[in-house]
Amino acid sequence: MDKTFDPHTIEARWYPVWEERGCFKPDFDAPGGPYCIMLPPPNVTGSLHMGHAFQHTLMDALTRYHRMRGDPTLWQPGTDHAGIATQMLVERKIEAEGESRAALGRETFVDRVWDWKAESGGHITRQMRRLGTSVDWSRERFTMDDGLSEAVRDTFIALYDKGLIYRGQRLVNWDPVLDTAISDLEVENLEVAGHMWHFKYPLENGATYEYIETDDDGNETFRETRDYISIATTRPETMLGDGAIAVHPDDARYAPIVGLKCEIPVGPKAQRRLIPIITDDYPDPDFGSGAVKITGAHDFNDYAVAERNDIPMYRLMDSRANLRDDGAPYAEAAAEAARIVAAGETPAAMTVDAINLVPDAYRGLDRFEARRRIVEAIDAEGLMITVEDKTLMQPYGDRSGDVIEPMLTNQWFVDARTLARPAIEAVESGRIRFVPGNWDKTYYEWMRNIQDWCISRQLWWGHRIPAWYDEAGRIYVGKNEADARARNGLADDVPLTQDADVLDTWYSSGLWPFSTLGWPEKTRALETFYPTSVLVTGFDIIFFWVARMIMMGLEFMDDVPFREVYVHGLVRDSDGAKMSKSKGNVLDPIDLIDGIDLESLVAKRTANMMQPQKAKAIEKVTRAAFPEGIAAYGADALRFTFAALASPGRDIRFDLGRVEGYRNFCNKLWNAARFALMQVDDDFVPAADDAVELSMADRWIVSRLQATEAEVTAQFDQYRFDLASKAIHDFVWHGFCDWYLELVKPVLAGDASAAAKAGTRRTLVRVLEATLRLLHPLMPFITEEIWQRVAPLARGAALDPAGESISTQPFPQADPNRMDADAEAEIQWLQSAISGLRQIRGEMDIAPKQTIPVMAVGASETDRARLARHRAAIDFLAGVASIEEIAAADTPESATALVGDMQLRVPLAGLIDQAAELARLDKRIAKLEKDLAGIRGRLASESFVAKAPADVVAKARDQQATAEREAAELAEQRRRIAAL
Repeated sequence: MDKTFDPHTIEARWYPVWEERGCFKPDFDAPGGPYCIMLPPPNVTGSLHMGHAFQHTLMDALTRYHRMRGDPTLWQPGTDHAGIATQMLVERKIEAEGESRAALGRETFVDRVWDWKAESGGHITRQMRRLGTSVDWSRERFTMDDGLSEAVRDTFIALYDKGLIYRGQRLVNWDPVLDTAISDLEVENLEVAGHMWHFKYPLENGATYEYIETDDDGNETFRETRDYISIATTRPETMLGDGAIAVHPDDARYAPIVGLKCEIPVGPKAQRRLIPIITDDYPDPDFGSGAVKITGAHDFNDYAVAERNDIPMYRLMDSRANLRDDGAPYAEAAAEAARIVAAGETPAAMTVDAINLVPDAYRGLDRFEARRRIVEAIDAEGLMITVEDKTLMQPYGDRSGDVIEPMLTNQWFVDARTLARPAIEAVESGRIRFVPGNWDKTYYEWMRNIQDWCISRQLWWGHRIPAWYDEAGRIYVGKNEADARARNGLADDVPLTQDADVLDTWYSSGLWPFSTLGWPEKTRALETFYPTSVLVTGFDIIFFWVARMIMMGLEFMDDVPFREVYVHGLVRDSDGAKMSKSKGNVLDPIDLIDGIDLESLVAKRTANMMQPQKAKAIEKVTRAAFPEGIAAYGADALRFTFAALASPGRDIRFDLGRVEGYRNFCNKLWNAARFALMQVDDDFVPAADDAVELSMADRWIVSRLQATEAEVTAQFDQYRFDLASKAIHDFVWHGFCDWYLELVKPVLAGDASAAAKAGTRRTLVRVLEATLRLLHPLMPFITEEIWQRVAPLARGAALDPAGESISTQPFPQADPNRMDADAEAEIQWLQSAISGLRQIRGEMDIAPKQTIPVMAVGASETDRARLARHRAAIDFLAGVASIEEIAAADTPESATALVGDMQLRVPLAGLIDQAAELARLDKRIAKLEKDLAGIRGRLASESFVAKAPADVVAKARDQQATAEREAAELAEQRRRIAAL
């Protein structure tokens, strides 16, 4: 083996070998139960980010673990066509070439997207290989490939035929830049500075009432005669579409005017519309004025109120969020709206939608310009009560960056409420289990209040909706136009036009657990691996993906799509902040694997930033955080970091210090393997049982290995990656490297018997080989590299020339018969003795090469036997010159280590330079006292304790306790040395 561990060389060598040998393909004939994980399909436009790397590490660990357990194991890969993201990317690309989507036309544009996908669409899958993901690439799927497209069409037709897919007019999130409906997941709600305007809506015919406010005891606190009702809004431009004013039925302030009408204070005075004042449970009497304007076509809460109360919903904007300029003149539209109010019955939705209630002066205006003019007009008329500054939560398109409008449009919907009922029961009955279990409450909350799912998007890239229209607007659904005609008995000469929309990408990904396995064909993979075993996912898509897969799986497979849902947290920075490009705290997992110099990192983080000031700020943050760039840690260290941080909970704090620590762990393992290999010849064959003598250390490490194997297995089965990682780390670093390798050095280098040396060499290579298999699911590259050298020695035979891999070897299973309580107790005693003596040497600053005399006080017969048995190890590891048993009364001033009831005392006289040691201790104590004075001063400040964040105060108190403890220990050392 090379002297230095080089992750880059190892990783570049082994992944292609695994893939070429088919190591990741499922063995259908393996003896265990089928195990399958579905890769959440990343966007075909995407790059591997920290969330992907974290999630993929956990999935890969589970996959490798079950593959090694002998289960037929499939990790099914694939990518999502990412309708919006891909269309935007290719549009920008062709615009840079001087063309446009509109000029190309739909068919040519879609061809260009396919060309882009063939050339550049595999970036993220190449990055996944860098991380070591052991998916079966031979089964890679794409949500737009032929098989999945067939599944999409078949399910659409089936749901349509059952009445579970329908076309209708409902309120959706609308992105004016992308010109399409989008899902809630594509909406980012941000806090922005805004305004709340309070306006008067005059009562019809100058009617008045006594407006009275009271306190909690019913005592009158305010009275005023009013001829208006006060309404507050953050979006005055939507007042044009008001259909009613709603107050709570228990709000006594407005009881006198319920049933009356009031005037919308916008537009030409002669055509001002009157709208009714109604009651509904939605308004909160304690918020604002307690009265709410109901604009059903432009607010989701208002939409629900309008539906309940049959209030007309007037759409005010076009698809670009400009105020409408179509239809009849405003005077005619206002008169038609007045007739609707007078009739008390709302016409069909499409009839109402045709009515444009935007006054002629505002038609065609940008929504925000219209807002400005409307506010000015109301204020000029004296109908503005007040305007207050207010922080608002405003929805933005996560890709366009524009303000999202709730928009009343015609879309395709899935009857999610019907599909949700069996999906809820599947979790209630335990057929699906959430891990951690508290996430089922989140699932229930969403599913029990689910709204119908908008599945259409106004895009060109995606699964085009398999529906056609005749000239009368009647709908015909089929796999293609011929099938649509055949299914409906429609003659060939009847003109049909296909729906221009495509399906939401969440629709095709909702079929993922069975469409990727071959459905609607009855494939062996589908028969073997459905239902899948576990879904590994973030909590943020429980609604958007998890719930929809459950609904679709139960509908089309009559079974759940997975047995368990492991919900992991989100990756945040070391301070717990969300990783964001705007904050400059985003880390690229490939940079952590390969390393990146500072200038390249700065250039990468500031690329494409339009604001120079922002770019400078990000550069400053980057240079401060990474003055030397980012070191190359390798995939194994990064993976182990993710696993070690994966404790139950919502978020994980990612700290580069942990990655560095696990890079050192790789080095530790590498050096331990080099040491082990140097102890045996290249043609080493493990000796038979009758030719070996096992030392207590040999018996102990084998026993510790069994306990670790049992612990790791139990933690993997409970998705406690953090505890599995800790168990392996502790065994390798502390058990195997720090203790076992040190304990066997005197055996291998000394005058031990041939049988003892044979026993230690056999134990050494076999324990190392098993340890590599135990560690492999978390650190696949380094374990493969070392295993290839160790395995032939451990088994006494060469590896299969066809190419064996550790990834297909059995996962170590604990053998209770190899547990050795006596050896565990004995080595624990030895560790206490050596650690105690080492602590004395450290505290007294005794030079490493200086041996020390030891006096044993209160030794039992067992202690005496152990001292004799392990004398060589104690001398070697603790630097002991002599051990003398002595009575307590006869010992000089000494430092003491307790080993059970026995005391190991080290006389200090002659071992240290008293004057120099006292001077050193005085200097350390003085510095500690200075630090303590500062900490105590901060904590004594009432202002600091009251105003500083709780975690800062707690940290200061911890620092004080640590410093006080260290000061006390140093003072005791000084006392003893001064007494010499």
